Amino acid sequence: MANKVYFNNNYPDISESNKLYERAKGLIPAFTQTLAKGPGQYIDGIAPKYLLKGKGSHVWDVDGNEYIDFNMGIGPLSLGYAYEKVDNAIIEQLKKGITFSMMHPLEVEVAELLRQIIPNAESIRYSKTGCDVTSAAVRLARAYTGKKKILCCGYHGWHDWYISVTDRNKGIPYEIQNNTYTFNYNDIDSVIESIDEDTAGIILEPVVFEEPKDNFLHKIDKICKENKIVLIFDEMWTGFRLALGGAQEYFGIVPDLACYSKAIANGMPISVITGKKEIMNLLEKDVFFFTTFGGEALSLAAAKATIEEIKDKNVPQYLQKLGNYLKENLNNLFNNLNLNFISCIGYPYRTMITFNHPELNNLELKSLLQQELFKRGILWSGYHTLSFSHTKDDIEYTIKAYEDSIPVIIEAISNKDIKKYLKGKPIEPVFRKTSNFNTKPKIKK
Repeated sequence: MANKVYFNNNYPDISESNKLYERAKGLIPAFTQTLAKGPGQYIDGIAPKYLLKGKGSHVWDVDGNEYIDFNMGIGPLSLGYAYEKVDNAIIEQLKKGITFSMMHPLEVEVAELLRQIIPNAESIRYSKTGCDVTSAAVRLARAYTGKKKILCCGYHGWHDWYISVTDRNKGIPYEIQNNTYTFNYNDIDSVIESIDEDTAGIILEPVVFEEPKDNFLHKIDKICKENKIVLIFDEMWTGFRLALGGAQEYFGIVPDLACYSKAIANGMPISVITGKKEIMNLLEKDVFFFTTFGGEALSLAAAKATIEEIKDKNVPQYLQKLGNYLKENLNNLFNNLNLNFISCIGYPYRTMITFNHPELNNLELKSLLQQELFKRGILWSGYHTLSFSHTKDDIEYTIKAYEDSIPVIIEAISNKDIKKYLKGKPIEPVFRKTSNFNTKPKIKK
């Protein structure tokens, strides 16, 4: 079972991880290519920093320690590490070539497959990352409407139009910053108050962890139709997980445009924008959205194999059953121990542990729980992102790991000294917000 290879005082030996970390200092800015994988999201001195390999739902760090992984590559591994059907498709395509001088048949085959399962997929275009296609959707919305303003809710990537609403907006001209604003999830008034005659599009993650209330999504759809605003679903997380056809299928709403990545190819870099022909046709001549690697064949082969497997094995249903079991058992555990400030929330395929202690530092509490879970072979940064490779045994082991870890939490709380129990530096606040998205509301003059 997890973390069985090497231990250091009952915690993983991470000597090789630390050596690599030292080599990266001054060489790789912030050490990482994406903050969610970076050292700031894990307790320093306990958690490894570098992973070497994975199989199914388990990973091994560079020191040889084994863990049950609940991050799954920060989302892309919908089926699991080294999934045979997908790997075989990649290997077979690799023998034939990766990138070609003309278009490849897989571009058509995958598009036809997507059209069968995604409600709004009248037209399809490929790119490599999620922020590529969200930015393309914003450009399309502006071109189609002739308007400039974008309202957003959730996380949509690093490009100028979006990141300008965060506190990491250096290097973005004011003229660009002044065209994007935010609204709060489940707050329809914050949407209505932000709309004006220059609003081109509304882009949101259909769900993050909070469920839509009072027909929130349907109301946004109605507002967009009434005001000739392009509705864009960012389905990076909901696509192929919430339902085969994503949030569109699950909630019965067909947006004008939708953006996908992560789960679509089990770890290979590919993204997709789907949408209504009348808008997508602008990509023919009026809107420029082309990239050398958009039709790269290895990722397309992986996408085809992944989508077929998700469809054939009814992966969303599997994730729902397994995720509900984990969520219910954890909440029962917290409730039975009168830990009403800890809860497990979210949809079954991706749940999150929340800490809301009225007196203590909740980030320190999270760090302590993470520390104890690493000790027991659980790779956890606050979330449970499930894959088709996670088994009932994995979940049972995880529940037991929580049961064994909680007494340390209780003892630390009773002593009102969380730091005393931490073996290293606490984790840093998450950059990507999971609630309270209205960081830059549109204020009407």
